Amino acid sequence: MGEGIIEVFLQYWPIFLRGLGGTLEYAFIAVFFGTILGTLIAMAHLSKNKVFSAIAAIYVNVLRGTPLLVQMYISWFFLPMAFPALNNIDKVYFVLLALSLNSSAYVSEIIRSGILSVDKGQTEAARSLGMTSGHCMRYIILPQAIKNILPALGNEYISMIKETSLAGTFMLYELMYTQTLLANKYLIWQPLFIIAGIYLLVTLSLSWVVRKMEKRLSVSD
Repeated sequence: MGEGIIEVFLQYWPIFLRGLGGTLEYAFIAVFFGTILGTLIAMAHLSKNKVFSAIAAIYVNVLRGTPLLVQMYISWFFLPMAFPALNNIDKVYFVLLALSLNSSAYVSEIIRSGILSVDKGQTEAARSLGMTSGHCMRYIILPQAIKNILPALGNEYISMIKETSLAGTFMLYELMYTQTLLANKYLIWQPLFIIAGIYLLVTLSLSWVVRKMEKRLSVSD
């Protein structure tokens, strides 16, 4: 059986800690840029312009309907081939691009559903008072929609933490990649249990924070 789980963790905890740092960092970057792009996609999806709306719908359906790992491979291999100038860019950015684009598709639906959850009557009332559509969205719709959007964004971050495990396939230093490093020391099953435990601890902790956020936001209703 070799060394036990506790012994392996105590001996190699700096490796796991660095991997966890990479996981949290990649997930944050993906959700941060995914939120920015996802907001634009959501606005386009809600636009009265049928062309913008159709393009946004296709974008969301393609990215949500195809595996993230496939999107990573396309970004990793195809983009440098299609655009040779990109060969000078660090490969890590291609993985982060795939993660961010994938996250943006899910975030756009979170934002769109949050906006649609606000009663249309409030929009009509605001417009009847002479407010522009932009002011109506800024001062009436978004402040109410944010209560539904924020907890959902928290859940998206939790999901992305688990999704970043695929980045280890491309030798990015994140939590799952630590198993590859320790395999060179003939440690196969112990790192897997340690990694699973760390993922579970992190996701349960963040889920608790999200539930607290939901309760606090619901109090102000």
